[in-house]
Amino acid sequence: MKKIFRLSYLIFGLLTISSCTSDLNVKPADDDQFLSDDFFSTEASYKKGLAGVYGNLSLTGANGSGSSNISGIDPGTSQYGRCLWYMEDLCTDEAIWSYENDPGTAEIQRTNWSASNPVFRGMYGRGMFQVALVNEYLRQTTDAKLTSRGVSETTKTEVLKYRSEVRVLRALAYYHLMDMFGKAAFVTANDPVGAYKAPQYDRQQLFDFLKVELEELENDSNLANARTNEAGRVDKGVAYMILAKMYLNAESYFGPQASNPYTECIKYCNKIVDAGYQLATNYQENFMADSNTNSAKNEIIFALESDGRYTQNYGPTTVMINGSVGSLEQNGISLGVGAGGWGGALRVRKQFADKFAGGSFSGDDRNTLITTNRNPVITTVSDRDSGYIITKYTNKTSTGNAGADQTFVDTDFPLFRLGDVYLMLAESQLRDGAGVSSQQALDYVNALRTRANGVTIIPSELTLDFILDERLRELHWEGHRRQDLIRFGKFTGGSYNWAWKGNGANGIALPSYYKVYPLPAESVAANTNLTQNPGY
Repeated sequence: MKKIFRLSYLIFGLLTISSCTSDLNVKPADDDQFLSDDFFSTEASYKKGLAGVYGNLSLTGANGSGSSNISGIDPGTSQYGRCLWYMEDLCTDEAIWSYENDPGTAEIQRTNWSASNPVFRGMYGRGMFQVALVNEYLRQTTDAKLTSRGVSETTKTEVLKYRSEVRVLRALAYYHLMDMFGKAAFVTANDPVGAYKAPQYDRQQLFDFLKVELEELENDSNLANARTNEAGRVDKGVAYMILAKMYLNAESYFGPQASNPYTECIKYCNKIVDAGYQLATNYQENFMADSNTNSAKNEIIFALESDGRYTQNYGPTTVMINGSVGSLEQNGISLGVGAGGWGGALRVRKQFADKFAGGSFSGDDRNTLITTNRNPVITTVSDRDSGYIITKYTNKTSTGNAGADQTFVDTDFPLFRLGDVYLMLAESQLRDGAGVSSQQALDYVNALRTRANGVTIIPSELTLDFILDERLRELHWEGHRRQDLIRFGKFTGGSYNWAWKGNGANGIALPSYYKVYPLPAESVAANTNLTQNPGY
């Protein structure tokens, strides 16, 4: 079995629950499923229910890749990781999607979106659905409920662990909603189910809630210590990472702070380092079909799981690997999928390719560009023969074996990993955070450089501009670029333009309100407590 939860994810097929545009209404297709005592009639059901909550991060519905429990939307457009990748990377200098007739895609990659974009609806709906699943799991696993069902003390002890885990998963969902939309409907397990319209929490309120919630979980003995939980499950390392990310971006969210948030970022990054994570021996093993068992298992803090047989979905790694098969190259077999893949669906923009220009990057393990017979300039988005191809992700293992399926891949999406932590430590030190020395910051960066290309840098080269470029080289296509560009003042305005930014072939300035996405029009209409973000 590839993953500890792989077969358990099948329970998601039993959780035939749908979410409508009111975001918070979780409706079972059968009254005997999940929302009643009958689902929890056996003690094994509690772990199955836990797996169902995890399953929302990888799956889209009860009946395979063509189904979605987010109503009124294409299944692929509602997959958690795919929406996240579109909204964090496709909107930047990192990628171009050739098939702009796919709903919502053109507006995102040309950064000229509106509140009616279906991908935004997918991300917001999937995030709120995760919140709803967690809240219902918490309602159904109170001590009173467990006692009334005659649950054993042994299972009660395990359920306490499960409850802590799902709270981390709820925090992850609210973190993404806070970062991308700047606000969200706020609901907990103490709120009613049904027609209840939750109040709106703004970014500061969400930040404050997450801070309290995650700090409580940090000290919760029921949440596994970092690197001690079963494969595929969250632990304190994930809680540390969300907190570190929050503090890293606090000034871009709220402006100058009374106390240095980068010191707090360093504190949580140090907790991750002290937990014993280690860089993968080979950078590329982080993006292979066996990243859960090769040396990347020591680097990846949390990943969205994928299995070509049991979690078939059009999520980020399925899209990126099939999309990385060039129209000219037909290189799918080398990536573990069909020879033609999706025929040049994905390419990189010239500004991305430029970050790998120069002699020291020709042999860089992070440089997986295919450039032969290709022009780096994309003058027509639909021209699949222009622009460089990238092959970062693969459906093959570190020993060269292909995944179980030639379309749906076995490759996990590394949401958080140690390489990012090293770069956060260096950046936070440059921004005057306390808790890491300048020499340590340099050592962290050079550890990544040594692994990638053997070319280290000297102290004078370690600048914020360098960090931004190095984050692209190290973390591209992992769902961080939009956030990074905003934090460095490069996403909106015109100080840094890339091809098709603002729908201009060479890029144009964006207004500042593009730093947050609009709430989906359907969600605002369904919940009168929600207000649209300015500018939309």
